[in-house]
Amino acid sequence: MASMENRTQVNEFILLGLTDAPELQVPFFLLFTLIYLITLVGNLGMVAMISWDSHLHTPMYFFLSNLSLVDFGYSSAITPKMMAGFLMGNKVISYNGCAAQMLFFLAFASTENFLLATMAYDRHAAVCRPLHYTTTMTTSVCAGLAIASYICGFLNSAIHTGDTFSLFFCNSNVIHHFFCDIPPLLDLSCSDSHTAEWVLFIVGGFTAFFAILVILASYLFIFITILKIRSSEGRQKAFSTCATHLTAVSIFYGSTIFMYLQPSTNHSMDTDKTASVFYTMIIPMLNPLIYSLRNKEVKRALQKAARRQRCS
Repeated sequence: MASMENRTQVNEFILLGLTDAPELQVPFFLLFTLIYLITLVGNLGMVAMISWDSHLHTPMYFFLSNLSLVDFGYSSAITPKMMAGFLMGNKVISYNGCAAQMLFFLAFASTENFLLATMAYDRHAAVCRPLHYTTTMTTSVCAGLAIASYICGFLNSAIHTGDTFSLFFCNSNVIHHFFCDIPPLLDLSCSDSHTAEWVLFIVGGFTAFFAILVILASYLFIFITILKIRSSEGRQKAFSTCATHLTAVSIFYGSTIFMYLQPSTNHSMDTDKTASVFYTMIIPMLNPLIYSLRNKEVKRALQKAARRQRCS
């Protein structure tokens, strides 16, 4: 009974944010507003363009449109609250609001993890078995893989969120971060958090390891197949279909592994904040740019949309 009383003493948290410097509040608000607007336009524009252009109704672009939705989702779980903190100084978030923010952020981020693995499998089917591609990646298979990615993502998030908020927060309610993330909340807990840390390391590690294993295995077979192609033009064409996905994978997993899969003793909150800005705001903004700048079909669809707009 006493432990429950201790737990209910904290019914809200205070997010310290990126900085307390008054002179940086407005510049940071303008900067992150611009980043969020680019993320909003880029990702939702990508979804609209893929839906509108029938030439992009292929498995690769189906998964890309879901990736754009997920990028928009987990950026939206974090950025508006942070922008409100910069503009109005409102850094208070309720206990339930904090749990909801963590749940949706982790759900969308975990779903992206599985979608990137699914996209690697799709590239493997396209490069290694091109004659069977249409029968392998059917509409039902693509829909099933996307739905499974969302289910696994939200299940993974529910495990971590439930595990984190089963702890007691009975002392300080000041979170040394700009959003409700697992490491700063574990540091804030006044109960034993070793189990939660192991759950984070084991479940989170398995989730990332499984996706990375699928990606590495897919690209191993892709590179073997590319090496067997005799013409340099054929090799270049095969590799170009994978280059954008490899870029997105490298950026996403590099920052995520740095943030979560390190011992708690090595965590520095200032370093974590910098890494968090990168993967919560910069990556969702970069992904549509990476795919649009490096993909001829996306460029062609953008040019077609621009011409239609000028004609209208």
